[in-house]
Amino acid sequence: MANKSVSNTNEIKSLWPGQSMDLLKSLHILTRDGALNQDSRRKLKQVQHLVQFLTPQLEGLKTIADLGAGKSYLGFMLYDLWMRGVDESHLFAIEAREDLIATCRKIAADSGFDRTTFVQSTILDASQNTELPEAIDAVVALHACDTATDEAIAFALKKDAKFIALVPCCQAEVARLLEEKEMNSTVGRSLWRHGLHRREFGSHLTNVIRALFLESRGYKVRVTELIGWEHSMKNELILATKIQKGNALAKSHLDNLLHEFPVKMKLFELVD
Repeated sequence: MANKSVSNTNEIKSLWPGQSMDLLKSLHILTRDGALNQDSRRKLKQVQHLVQFLTPQLEGLKTIADLGAGKSYLGFMLYDLWMRGVDESHLFAIEAREDLIATCRKIAADSGFDRTTFVQSTILDASQNTELPEAIDAVVALHACDTATDEAIAFALKKDAKFIALVPCCQAEVARLLEEKEMNSTVGRSLWRHGLHRREFGSHLTNVIRALFLESRGYKVRVTELIGWEHSMKNELILATKIQKGNALAKSHLDNLLHEFPVKMKLFELVD
């Protein structure tokens, strides 16, 4: 029998088969009447798309850490659409705000998501938290702002993660470092003389360095768009799968890049 609370058949088409409407209502993606507004539809599509990217990479993995989880949209939808059928899988959601942790614990209990642990912690401190296991198979960080993405990379390395998925957000650190840095190259300075160019170039350089850094640590890296630009301007998705102990060629490329653009990112302080 059709769910009578759904007022628009278009909303049903937005959901995946088996997707819990009660969960989406708890997350305020669906209204009580089962409807979607424009913002919620965009959010739903973005997280669904990310789940679609992640699930093939999670095959054979059991433990997942969602860093800077917020309201845990991603973690809950991963559980609903994938973890239900994966025995012994466990979701660890890390979030610093106590009120969000309390809300997520209630939603998990109401949904019967018993293989979840919600940990109140910053990303920076999470690797030392005793509620988390020593090793975690997969690490995801959705829209971790500025250097929080670097903290997520450091966490993943400390936990010996086999798979990492990052959607960086608001990379401001390198733009600031470029503004402060006196480069020898006149051409180089021209790339970021204007503030807008400096922010855009700094953001691009940040993620190029992150990708090369992960490759140097033995990960196979894929960088792609998360979803159409009409849905989110924070659209870069970095996927990294551990395949070897290290990569000397990637390390050489990284060293050459940092010689040309000697920006001392927080990333290197966190992992060395």
